[in-house]
Amino acid sequence: MAGESRASPAFSDREREAMRERAKEAREFKKLPGEEQVQRKIAEMTGNDKKLALGIHALVMGISPEITTKTWYGMPAYCVNDKVICFYQAGSKFDSRYSTFGFQESAQLDEGALWPTSYAITDLTEEVAKKITGLVKKAITEH
Repeated sequence: MAGESRASPAFSDREREAMRERAKEAREFKKLPGEEQVQRKIAEMTGNDKKLALGIHALVMGISPEITTKTWYGMPAYCVNDKVICFYQAGSKFDSRYSTFGFQESAQLDEGALWPTSYAITDLTEEVAKKITGLVKKAITEH
């Protein structure tokens, strides 16, 4: 009914913070080169989040010269033809027990009727690096 309030807010504090990050990017960060945007975000991270971000950044940027960077909702993101194909989300961003490496729709990693769009990541092992490399290479070939 009109005038009734919801029992819970529409967005969590973390979601509102992500929206503020996005607005800040639109105003300030977008004036910086993409690589500088990403390096500043990684520099703000600590502990395992930062270790993973640095390793993933080096890994993804070494896959292809077609890949460019920028921040996306305050996260390091990797693009092909100015479209975000993948991103790293630090666990601390939403108080999660793990970080994630995710893919956007433009990556076109479709496999039948069900496929993962993000992966929990706690360590950048050789096996994890191979999996990320294969998925990013597949995403690039779809463009």
